[in-house]
Amino acid sequence: MSHASRRRWRRATTSAATAALLCGALLTFPSAPAAAQVRLGSGSYTTVLPPGASGPSDHTGAPVAPKVTADFTQPVVTNDWWSSLIFQRYPGNPYGENLYAHPLSFKAQAHGLEVGYPDTPELVADGLKYQYTHSPDFVLGIHGLNAPAAKVAGYSDWTVTADLSDGTRQLRTTIGQGLPFVYADVSGGPIRVEFTAPPTVWRRSGNAVGVTVNGHHYALFAPSGTTWSESDTVFTADVGGSGYASVALLPSPDDFDRYAPYAYSFVTSTTLTYDYDPASATLTSTYRVTTEAREGTAQGTLLALYPHQWKETTTALTDLSYASPRGPMRVVEGDRFTTELTTHGILPSLPTVDSADHQRLRALIDAELHASDPWKGASDTYWTGKALGRLAQLVPIADSIGYTAGRDALLDLLKNKMEDWLTADGPGDNAQFYYDDQWDTLIGFPASFGSNTELNDHDFHYGYFITAAATIARYDRSWISEERWRPMVTTVLRDANNPDRDDERFPWLRSFSPYAGHGWASGHAGFASGNNQESSSEAMHFAASAALLGSLIGDEELRDLGVYLHTTQASAMRRYWQNADGDAFPAGYSHDVVGMVWSDGGDHRIWWDGTPEELYGINYLPITAGSLYLGHDPEHAAAMHQSLVTRLGRQPQVWRDIHWAHQALSDPDAALAAFEAQWQSYEPESGSSKAHTYQWLSTLAEFGTVDTSVTADTPHYAVFRDGDRRTYVAFNPTGQPLTVTFSDGTTLTVPPGQLATG
Repeated sequence: MSHASRRRWRRATTSAATAALLCGALLTFPSAPAAAQVRLGSGSYTTVLPPGASGPSDHTGAPVAPKVTADFTQPVVTNDWWSSLIFQRYPGNPYGENLYAHPLSFKAQAHGLEVGYPDTPELVADGLKYQYTHSPDFVLGIHGLNAPAAKVAGYSDWTVTADLSDGTRQLRTTIGQGLPFVYADVSGGPIRVEFTAPPTVWRRSGNAVGVTVNGHHYALFAPSGTTWSESDTVFTADVGGSGYASVALLPSPDDFDRYAPYAYSFVTSTTLTYDYDPASATLTSTYRVTTEAREGTAQGTLLALYPHQWKETTTALTDLSYASPRGPMRVVEGDRFTTELTTHGILPSLPTVDSADHQRLRALIDAELHASDPWKGASDTYWTGKALGRLAQLVPIADSIGYTAGRDALLDLLKNKMEDWLTADGPGDNAQFYYDDQWDTLIGFPASFGSNTELNDHDFHYGYFITAAATIARYDRSWISEERWRPMVTTVLRDANNPDRDDERFPWLRSFSPYAGHGWASGHAGFASGNNQESSSEAMHFAASAALLGSLIGDEELRDLGVYLHTTQASAMRRYWQNADGDAFPAGYSHDVVGMVWSDGGDHRIWWDGTPEELYGINYLPITAGSLYLGHDPEHAAAMHQSLVTRLGRQPQVWRDIHWAHQALSDPDAALAAFEAQWQSYEPESGSSKAHTYQWLSTLAEFGTVDTSVTADTPHYAVFRDGDRRTYVAFNPTGQPLTVTFSDGTTLTVPPGQLATG
């Protein structure tokens, strides 16, 4: 959740209709003209913006177009660390905001690219936020350059090439996450480096110079035969009518000779590939760089890895390191590195235990089914999504207690709502998806929280739609057939995170930053602090829903996408939001959890004026069987719950059900006891229900906590431990019986489409 209007969220939770009104979501749109509709099976989307609705816009509400060069040919990327280059949020700033690539930071300006190394944290907002603020050490440009705007010339998985041109001169710089080098291609004049303070020159090697400025060490490299001229704080090199140069950030002046061999090995592309092996429960991710030798024959480069990478890598680390807002970065040498993570399974639901009160469950399901408005006034993508998720969680519970009529009634609710949204026609249809071919994105209308104007939060919103689709598919395979709703459902999914690099409709992984290991919420990243990610758990919810849907429809590409996103983000989330390793937050920062991760740091606040319970809970909800990752380390989960209790001086009172569910991952008996004492009087969080909370708590009270020491040869499993007793759970998404083998030798035969417990 990234838009400032989320500061109103706490008030809005008391009335979804009020939230819809605040977002302008009560507009009623006429059906899209038939000529403007793209049919996909039984579904459709429109290519015409609904009347009165807004698409991507600047801060004043004026439509904006992607800022790209004439030779740009790729799908438009948003929601990344560099998105303010392509999305001009503020009319008076055509250059973008601070860009945090780590270890380096940047900002484009008329005369070139500011470059800095933010290695010292500061505490702001009364100590609630820590930040490593961009402060330029120099500006890399061309003599006389006066570019009217910054544009994007191209990108790869974690790099971008920024263009600064004024008609006579052109500067193109390639920068990226983990790259200690800046690569520059110039034409129209000598390359120019202006330092922000008098530099100390400690090495001169003809075309290479070593300097220290503001306590940071850099090496400047020009082509062989070229020399650097010095005048006070300005260094220039005449690289000819069309030339190049690179600049390296050095951990120490002593490292000059270790970086020099890679000075002309320009990174031209970066690529992530991942491989999920169910048999070994292993996710292997390989990060590759493609380089071009401008001089010599060197290949590869030096790459700085974030903690979630270097702590899991199988590649040899050097002794080089940098500071970053995520903790220390370690350096590898070469053209690739690989990480390996264990996959701990993603279930569609928990089993219902016999010891639970099934009659109470049925009554609580009926309370949701027979409410005057099961949707609680929801009309936009986010609040409709939350309602879809709430009702979808009840379907397998009803099925598990033999309440078939209730199950089918819930499925009918889900189908009717989904089919309304997945079609662009119908009388006065105000629920539809619109494809913007300028921004290569699918926007649901009515929109909310800037999902249309700022392209915020698409994975947060659409994950609920994918959960609903997967739930329907679990019980009605014909509904999700290729002839009916599958094409439109997967189109919604691919807008948020597309695994197909050849699909020109959407960029690859819009809402996920593969090098960062997590997503970014803001479409435009138009903040001095870079981009932000608040609800890491809603991003995890999208990942779980993608994995489940992929398995149910037999699409391994989507299944593996979900497994990759879920496994990788779980590794990043515990470190960067909860400081699980103890080295992500800087010394002196007094909080042990942040509500938001920013490009430049972390913040113990959220986007609305919420309570401490909401600050913690926004990174837990929605609670689903895909949330078990929060309990992979029960001791850490217990510490997180105690952290909140200590801050409050009491047990949580707001979003009690979310915190009971989280507490149950470390102390299920205490969580169930708290529920039993209050279940008749508390108000559920808007995306939750009493039936689901009771089932979750009662199941964990019998099964115990998550046991990650045992894995299985399927994507959809979990193991629990209570003392010396283990409980094994697996789901079979296929139409044939499945025997699941666990790593301790246990086997479990699972009927088609069923959840089994052993």
